[in-house]
Amino acid sequence: MTALQGLQPEAQKTLTRWHEILIQKDTSTLAEITSDSVVFRSPAVFTPFAGKQAFVFIIATVAGLFEDFRYHRQFASADGSSAVLEFEANIGDKTLKGIDMIRFDENGLIAEFEVMIRPANALVALAQKMGEQAGPGLAHMRAASA
Repeated sequence: MTALQGLQPEAQKTLTRWHEILIQKDTSTLAEITSDSVVFRSPAVFTPFAGKQAFVFIIATVAGLFEDFRYHRQFASADGSSAVLEFEANIGDKTLKGIDMIRFDENGLIAEFEVMIRPANALVALAQKMGEQAGPGLAHMRAASA
């Protein structure tokens, strides 16, 4: 994707790297563009996940589950510290649409990441697959942070 007009320069560098990570399907460097205190808000559960380890684990798992993932549009906030990315992907026989809402910290690192997905049946399919793939690991991370 092209540079996002209005995004702060350090955030733009992170966003460019984010796109490269997803295109290459290689999340091994994701931690480098993520704040230690990142907060991830899932479309499937109410309580957010805090910390870099949980974020990287979740994104790596989802990246492995999505088929034919692609971004369509992206928008920057007026202050240049946030971006909204519209995406589409397949999960099994379901097609989903969604948005990633990303807030960057003062260093341009991902500080908050919230996902919204529709339709409901595709979200349910994703939640089931995530539960199968990542459920025990996420439960362990929640227990360790409590």
